Amino acid sequence: MTRYPASPEQVNDQEKTMLGASKLVLPLLAALLAPPSVIRHGLPIEGEQAEWFLATATVVSMTPVGRGVTRPQKVTLDDGTQVLHAIWKGVDELRHKVTRSDKGSFQIGFRDSYKYEIAAYELDKLLGLGLVPPTVTRRIDEKDGSLQMWVEGAFSEVDRQEKDLRPLNNGRWSQDIYKVHLLNQLIYNSDTRNGHNLLYDPDFRVYAIDHSRSFRLYSELFAEKELRRFSRSVLERLRSLDPARIEDRLGPWLSEKEIDALLKRRDLILELADSLVARWGESVVLY
Repeated sequence: MTRYPASPEQVNDQEKTMLGASKLVLPLLAALLAPPSVIRHGLPIEGEQAEWFLATATVVSMTPVGRGVTRPQKVTLDDGTQVLHAIWKGVDELRHKVTRSDKGSFQIGFRDSYKYEIAAYELDKLLGLGLVPPTVTRRIDEKDGSLQMWVEGAFSEVDRQEKDLRPLNNGRWSQDIYKVHLLNQLIYNSDTRNGHNLLYDPDFRVYAIDHSRSFRLYSELFAEKELRRFSRSVLERLRSLDPARIEDRLGPWLSEKEIDALLKRRDLILELADSLVARWGESVVLY
């Protein structure tokens, strides 16, 4: 059969058909290959990747969260490949007058600072807790503050109690809660009655947030009875912390007195863990 060259009309029809098909296929491929802008729940990115994103991504918008005395704001960030959310705090207040403390007594020099948010995250990394979302310092609108990755699709301890929600893996969840107790005692975060500061994603991963009123100068534990079980790996890391290492990682955010009080509380926690092991045995106290 003799094949004749296509006529100009046929060529135009073929091009129109191919062009129409490409208009359908290319957007589909782009949608499949493009990274999601925001995951459904939890932390979209973690570790150094999250820290870099928080420090460098462009601020698209900021809106008040609507809860919290420190007036935090929800920030939308875009690095050109993904759009994610974070929470920003710029509070850094020192009250020289006498202030009623969290435990009912009175104190001078009460501080509420975004710097403690960053210190809590750095300490979390040192201990391998995995509780505090990635947090960095970020200057926005000519003001320094803390920028912390937003936990997507999260609900609070208040929500959990109101709806009587319970995890499928109760053992893992309870172990994470003991880690939260240890962190709270170590940094003297006595604002534990605020159930909005403990978050869960739908898989019941635990997140500890809002530490701007932590790192008090007290050298005692405010709720020793909450410490009954301990992670072996966390205790080992706690033992290995020395003043030089803490100064290196937390020095930019904490004063010398705050670090000294932190180390004294560390020693009390280790003494308590050792005494409980001696009394009840490792299998009961450690996990």
